[in-house]
Amino acid sequence: MTLPLQESNRAIITVLGCDQIGIIAWVTGRLAEYSVNILDISQTIISGFFTMIMVVDLDPANIELVALSRMLEDQGKVKGLQVKVQHEDIFAFMHRI
Repeated sequence: MTLPLQESNRAIITVLGCDQIGIIAWVTGRLAEYSVNILDISQTIISGFFTMIMVVDLDPANIELVALSRMLEDQGKVKGLQVKVQHEDIFAFMHRI
């Protein structure tokens, strides 16, 4: 007997741009507004460039993945940031060896 596949409702968020004060606060603030749960976060600054990757859980969220992605991407552009949101399954498929 095989168990049914469980569909993940996690997403990967990447943020890239020139370092500036408040990037993490801005991203986490937007996620909190929509009840998106942050599962893991890693950030670093390399030669003045800010990079962050987050794994988030969309189960408790009150926004759909596409709307979240569009909102973060549009608002990020205004701040000079490149923000990408991808469903975990798509991210894993794109980065498989």
